[in-house]
Amino acid sequence: MEQHSNILKYKHLGIYTQNENVVYMREDCHVCISEGFEALTRIRISNASTSIVASLNVLNSDILLPNEIGLSDAAAKKLNVSDNDTLYVSHLEPIESLSHVRAKIYNQKLDYNAYNQIITDIVEGDYSNIHLSAFITACAGDRMDIDEISDLTKAMIASGKQLNWNKEIVVDKHCIGGLPGNRTTPLVVAIVAAYGLTMPKTSSRAITSPAGTADTMEVLTNVTLSSEEITAVVEKEGGCFVWGGTAQLSPADDVLIKIEKALDIDSEGQLIASVLSKKSAAGSTHVVIDIPVGETAKVRSSEMAEKLKNHMETVGNSVGLNVKVVITDGTQPVGRGIGPTLEAIDILKVLQNEADAPIDLMERALLLAGELIELSGKVEKGKGTETAKEVLTSGQAYEKFLAICKAQGRFSKPVLAPYKIEIRAEKSGSLKRIDNRKIAKLAKLSGAPQSKSAGILLNVHLDEKIEKDDLLFTLFAESQGELNYALEYKNSHNDIITIK
Repeated sequence: MEQHSNILKYKHLGIYTQNENVVYMREDCHVCISEGFEALTRIRISNASTSIVASLNVLNSDILLPNEIGLSDAAAKKLNVSDNDTLYVSHLEPIESLSHVRAKIYNQKLDYNAYNQIITDIVEGDYSNIHLSAFITACAGDRMDIDEISDLTKAMIASGKQLNWNKEIVVDKHCIGGLPGNRTTPLVVAIVAAYGLTMPKTSSRAITSPAGTADTMEVLTNVTLSSEEITAVVEKEGGCFVWGGTAQLSPADDVLIKIEKALDIDSEGQLIASVLSKKSAAGSTHVVIDIPVGETAKVRSSEMAEKLKNHMETVGNSVGLNVKVVITDGTQPVGRGIGPTLEAIDILKVLQNEADAPIDLMERALLLAGELIELSGKVEKGKGTETAKEVLTSGQAYEKFLAICKAQGRFSKPVLAPYKIEIRAEKSGSLKRIDNRKIAKLAKLSGAPQSKSAGILLNVHLDEKIEKDDLLFTLFAESQGELNYALEYKNSHNDIITIK
């Protein structure tokens, strides 16, 4: 332990800083003065059982007494402290892995050991958001070769728990993203699990979109399950749809994603490592990756998609995954709903084979489920989609969906938001373009995904003939204020939907 002069009493402040560990001390605190700590210095905070690294914020108010110390909620949780607990403060020893980050900044090639040291320190919480930003930026812009991407993926797999299902074939799928409403995952899980394959699906919450699979499924069932609960559901029903954040699979990924979101950077190498490390850690053996291509999707050109495809399959092979990449149309949203509740309604319509179910969502889900069934070797090539369709139209997929939801704790029917406004065409013509990014932003401004029932119900698709005053979409919100806020954005952007 540190000498007694470095002891401070903990006081709970209730400050939320996402993943960032922050420590708060008075500027006239004896430790601050004697150690020469300045604002934003990285320091080590310890108690009897553990320690963390945190960034210092210096206070000049009476929120704390001179002999008290405060922590952000994230830091307090990691140290498991209560009011008046004793904490010890010390200078931070040098973080050796930062030398590898500096080498990468100067475009040097790193090996597995270097990436492993970086990822270990990230998981330990030793990197500040500044350090994380430097690492992400150093890896962006095509600065990692295929060996480095493989090594980073292996390091990320090794950093957390790894599930083992004791099965020869465990399937999974992932979509690179950028398409609002593209909620194929719950449909694919229901179809392939009903067919008899094992699909333990861990999904993310929204990063930059109005809904992630976990956000949408949370409308219908519980998605925050422990590793033990996930195992129990999968052993009972052959599949699950849960949030990956609590499972501790590739935990460095969750930290990096938050910074990538803030920087609005998608590094190709880290994207591949992120996706494949999660799949491998979840115990998957066979994975289908969906890459939608479109001018307002995440992947904007066929050339970029082909390069990503080759890298995904090569890296997948290096970490023991059988990866099949499918390049799909990414020119417009999929389905009608954009936002958790509205997407949940789409999912149920497809599963129940309703007449007004969105055909594009159904067809895309059947394509991906079919690819997984073929990849597993259970049916001959070319018969996968047909097999998937039989499972869906027979009602088996819906039965399996309900069974998984109930195994996860509940099945709840979606309820629409109370406030809405219909947006109609101001002229006649042909619908030439839907801007994926802008319509996603509009849905987010209406409150999605935090407000589960907020979002957009889309009524039109590309190349349809539109008459003046036809309904283009309905905007939903959980309060009048959020509805008005979204409308301001819509009224100042007349290129969300283009009619010519």
